[in-house]
Amino acid sequence: MSIAHRVVGSGPRTVIVSHGWFGSSEGWGLFPDYLDGEANTYLFADLRGYGARKDVEGSQTLDEIADDLIALADEHGAERFALVGHSMSGAFIQRVLAKVPDRVEALVALSPVSSSPFPFDDAGRELFWGAVDDRDKRYAIIDFTTGNRNSPVWVNRMVDFSLANSTRDAFANALEAWAGPDFADEVRGSDVPVLVLVGEHDPALSEDFARAHWLPLFTRAKIEVIPNAGHYAMFETPVNLATRIDNFLKEIGS
Repeated sequence: MSIAHRVVGSGPRTVIVSHGWFGSSEGWGLFPDYLDGEANTYLFADLRGYGARKDVEGSQTLDEIADDLIALADEHGAERFALVGHSMSGAFIQRVLAKVPDRVEALVALSPVSSSPFPFDDAGRELFWGAVDDRDKRYAIIDFTTGNRNSPVWVNRMVDFSLANSTRDAFANALEAWAGPDFADEVRGSDVPVLVLVGEHDPALSEDFARAHWLPLFTRAKIEVIPNAGHYAMFETPVNLATRIDNFLKEIGS
């Protein structure tokens, strides 16, 4: 099965980029325009049921998603590769690491969940599971996770993009995959270089969350806080985000 995706750049390092719950391979704003395409080849993937793969059936489990990301690397002949994962894909890129640790050069986790269950309270569970069928709840989530500080025009466009670029079942299944992963012990102690990027205005997946759920797992992990960003730095601060990721990949060498 060929995996539809978006290619940015043609550099020697392969970087697989996996989107968030409301996103797709095309849902990254201006961020891809500012990446260093001479140093890296960025492969922007879609989950089954999302974006260019909206018509591809799947169950959106952790292993299905991870296997598809690995298959995308295989299609490009990349024995070794780095991974970038936004939000829910923080769990998915860790799952790839657990499956093929010798092939992963680095992880970049942007406002990420982790490899352990997300600590929802009752109100949060009602909001997130309700968002599967309720547009207003999708709006509330995007607005809240960006600090209730961005234009309603933009928030509405994010909601509309989500509705247009994912099926209802894929959206629901992906929630189950990222909300309850439980495989932290499979990656604990890894020495792969890890960069965790969090927005200063994201109250849900904050610096404190990253320190509690990412730093204990990896011996070479670091956290950077992006000023003037919430949960969607690819839209809020795209130049700064691209610069931080490219610089990190340069630092780890070839």
